[in-house]
Amino acid sequence: MSSARGGFGRVVGVGIGLALALLLLVASEAKAAKYQVAQCGWYVGFDASWADTTGGAKFRPDAWCVPPAGQDPFDGAHLKSFTREGQSTVSGTRFARWRWEAPAGTAISQVTGTWWHALHDGMEHRIGVGTWNGGFDVFGAASSTDGSAHSFGAGFNPAQPALEARLLCARAESKWCSLSPQSWAGVRALTITVQDDLGPGAGIGGAITSGGWKRGGQGVDFWGGDTGGGIRFGETMVDGARVNLTEYGCAKAFIGGEWRATQMRPCNLGVSGNATIATTNFSDGPHGINHCVTDFAGNVGCTPGQTFLIDNNPPAHPRRLTLAGGEEWRRTNDFDFSWENPDQGPASPVGGAFWRITGPAGYDTGVKWAQGRNLAAVADRSVGGPGLYAFHIWLRDEAGNDAPATEVNVPLRFDNVAPGVAFAVDPNLSSEPSTELPASVRVEISDTHSHPERGAVFYRRLESTQWIELPAKFQEGDTAERASFVARLPENLGPDIYLFRAEAVDGAGNSASSTRRADGTEMVLRKVAPRPEGRGRDGSRGSGSGKSKTRIFARLRWGHSSGSDLTVPFGVGAVLSGRLIDSDGAGLSDRQLRVVSRPSRGALAETSVETVNTGDRGGFSLDLESGPSRRITIAYPGDAGHDEATRPSMAMRVRGGVAFSARPGALRTGEALRLRGRVRTLGAPIPRRGKLVAVQYLESATGRWRPVLVTRTDHGGRFRAHYRFRYVTGSAAIRLRAVALSEERWPYAPGASRPVTVRVTG
Repeated sequence: MSSARGGFGRVVGVGIGLALALLLLVASEAKAAKYQVAQCGWYVGFDASWADTTGGAKFRPDAWCVPPAGQDPFDGAHLKSFTREGQSTVSGTRFARWRWEAPAGTAISQVTGTWWHALHDGMEHRIGVGTWNGGFDVFGAASSTDGSAHSFGAGFNPAQPALEARLLCARAESKWCSLSPQSWAGVRALTITVQDDLGPGAGIGGAITSGGWKRGGQGVDFWGGDTGGGIRFGETMVDGARVNLTEYGCAKAFIGGEWRATQMRPCNLGVSGNATIATTNFSDGPHGINHCVTDFAGNVGCTPGQTFLIDNNPPAHPRRLTLAGGEEWRRTNDFDFSWENPDQGPASPVGGAFWRITGPAGYDTGVKWAQGRNLAAVADRSVGGPGLYAFHIWLRDEAGNDAPATEVNVPLRFDNVAPGVAFAVDPNLSSEPSTELPASVRVEISDTHSHPERGAVFYRRLESTQWIELPAKFQEGDTAERASFVARLPENLGPDIYLFRAEAVDGAGNSASSTRRADGTEMVLRKVAPRPEGRGRDGSRGSGSGKSKTRIFARLRWGHSSGSDLTVPFGVGAVLSGRLIDSDGAGLSDRQLRVVSRPSRGALAETSVETVNTGDRGGFSLDLESGPSRRITIAYPGDAGHDEATRPSMAMRVRGGVAFSARPGALRTGEALRLRGRVRTLGAPIPRRGKLVAVQYLESATGRWRPVLVTRTDHGGRFRAHYRFRYVTGSAAIRLRAVALSEERWPYAPGASRPVTVRVTG
């Protein structure tokens, strides 16, 4: 008993000394990071290894640390080393031990617990720490039996790598200890304090840190690494506020109002995770983000702060949307737009714009995208044909935000169709000879799109080449698409044949001219002198004068076509044929007729005069050479027995000549088609601004040619253009042609090239 009491006294004395050292350690190392490990008690198991230095022949372990739930958590709990039954002795210095090792990068700085033992014949129960040099420093030892559990505790400075509880034969190696009766040593309710001064490392990545502007939910990846007790939890912060907490699985138990580890390394050394951050919780603009991890000892490691950009709100509507050239009607199918972008403040800059063009008959380009930082203009847009359209636009920022509700629009007015113009059909404006001319003539104009705007009326004598403008008054019609103007004739016009020409211009600047009435007849007025006594109503001499009235019948002919108005292809001539007869219908032979050809305005050729003689029955024929359009009149001067006669003018219209090609012959939707060609000229110069040419396609549903684009040639008559088929799906064979359009001072009728076919695949 005295031996037992002496042994217990040694333990208590050592405990008091170590407690004082522990207080000094806490005071000097107040900043050291530590965590406590609970072992064999509190329903907690053990994280210790057992070894027998005799090779397993003399000792055996026994462990029972977790009683059934509901029982006293310490009732019967123990970690023991026993001498083996049936063995007689064990050599001195030989021992069995339970050993707790601190994780790499940490050390044990304190321990408390409970011990008890049964010791016989030189056996001792020793508790100590394994040192850095491989030694064993004992802070508690007992050499006699004490079956009552007693507490022990000690602190270590510096902290040490391991803790051991040994059952030892405490005699020299040459001695031995008896194993009968059996000896044993037990411990339980250990609290091991592990000092962990090395902080963990943290990392962050994922979509939110990948650069550029972010919106909506954004993924963040994070990770951490430690060399001690492992990572307990990680936190992601935005602008210093926690937006995500991830707690990792650790071996721990809630004991005495705090979390204690239940293993020497309670947590994983390497961890990772991911989360989604709702950027809508933050204002637009730059924000800081970082990630921190905390190990079980409370050490914290954080990533450096990174800046990322948030923008969840679409731009406001464009400011001051402007159409270059104004919003009036135009005849060029080319529209350019500009606007001012709204101030984005700290949000992302404007990254582009969505636009679309809508128009008549359901025309819709669909929504298109124009990209560009701070984009403030869209150029070279076109519409599907004449009419009133609208250009719609709204903005998108670089974060991808856009709102169609912020759309603004501007009207597009396109009209490349010349107005219709013709002299009004009026019984008082007959082409038959009359001794009086009407006081005025009326011209009717129609234009579907940009509406009539102005016009003029000209007249000239038959033998004159000089047109004279008449004063005219413009009058609005019953609808905006119709108008008219009335021109007054001079009161002093003498007997003669008078030709008239009307010109009209619409609101887009398209012009047209005509010398015809609405019924297609030429606008010609004939004034004759009042008939003297003895003359007929038409001015011819009656039978009393001895002269017979004469008439000229004539027509133009080419191929199978004929008439007083004839249209022929470019580069071919025509035949003028007819007959001169007297009042009885008999042909007048061997008479000379005067044929006057007046080229249309813009031709280089002058008015030409030719003569032709009638045949046996009064017939005549004259070949007309190729060249521009012209008007032809025939006159017979009369003779001693026959009165003079004039054939009203006839029109020989010549179609313009166009060569045209399109390359490539096969292409995909969105690729550029190269168009080129040349307007042929014969006796006429190219207009100063170039010749107006329309490229058309054949609409299969209606069989009509529809406009694709309108362009002008250079001064040599050549033209080039590009076109992209943007709305073709599937495969389509598209027929195209070029048309030299009619325009002022162009002496040819509209003429088309041979069609070419291209295949477009969508």
